[in-house]
Amino acid sequence: MKKFINHPENVVDDMLRGLLLAHSDQLRSVRSDNRALVRADAPVYGKVAIATGGGSGHLPLFLGYVGKGMLDGVAVGDIFASPSSRQMLDVTRAIHGGKGVLYLYGNYGGDVMNFDTSAELADLDNIRVETVVATDDVASMPKGYEQQRRGVAGLFYLYKLAAAKAETGADLEEVKRIAEKANSRVRTMGVALSPCILPAVGHPTFQLGEGEMEVGMGIHGEPGIQRGSIQTADEVAATIVSAILEDMPIEKGEKVSVLINGLGATPLEELYIVYQAVHNLLADRGIDIDSRYIGEFATSLEMAGLSVSILYLDDELGRLMEAPFVTPFRIQN
Repeated sequence: MKKFINHPENVVDDMLRGLLLAHSDQLRSVRSDNRALVRADAPVYGKVAIATGGGSGHLPLFLGYVGKGMLDGVAVGDIFASPSSRQMLDVTRAIHGGKGVLYLYGNYGGDVMNFDTSAELADLDNIRVETVVATDDVASMPKGYEQQRRGVAGLFYLYKLAAAKAETGADLEEVKRIAEKANSRVRTMGVALSPCILPAVGHPTFQLGEGEMEVGMGIHGEPGIQRGSIQTADEVAATIVSAILEDMPIEKGEKVSVLINGLGATPLEELYIVYQAVHNLLADRGIDIDSRYIGEFATSLEMAGLSVSILYLDDELGRLMEAPFVTPFRIQN
């Protein structure tokens, strides 16, 4: 294991202290353990607040999306481990601005259990909470079982669209509706070239042979749907785009947003090569790419690989996509 860390058991705490030192103008902690972070100006009164959370090891997911025009707070777990319900409750209390709180996170057992518990505790404080769980990973469950799918990089779109709606002053029901609409119209599939190493474990989470790749791998190392020889960028793009469009048909003349996400150790050059292929595949079908995002949005420590997300736009979502936001990791004007 080669990592720039001090002690394996202190990785998350050291990271959080560094993050807060670097971005104190945008973020603040509401717990002594720094496991509950909120935007510096929270609570924002008269606006629905949006909270997320999950395990560390996926930066910029989850905490990297807290900021103006985006999320209001995040509960931070250990590497690949859910934060506690108490940490989530502290976030909820700190961001509530009088119009309720939307919980928005990925579909993982520990997160679901702890966020549900936090929502029950928040109710005792007379804080209304609604929940939307991201389920965009087409490889994790077949069509017809969408609600059992994992939430991966497509969660970025749920954040962006729900947050944009909240910024308009919409009520909790409307912000939740937009998050649900976005979830129903985004699909993601990933491919891994190498595993990652959990600092506290010290060895790879799974094994891939020399010259092998795995299609459909989850961001915690969950098994994919196909393992075989490494394909070219064009072949990988064709595999992913075909799977997404089979699951979510998009007609000629329609608009989409595309996200090419690196999983932690894939050079940006390679992501742009894959974007070229995705762009051409969609153009051949007469599908217009209205916006595109290329970079790291949901990683898995140092895993080599990438994922492709496609958001099927309509006029309402297209307008919300234009809203500006500022976070420690990204600015969109």
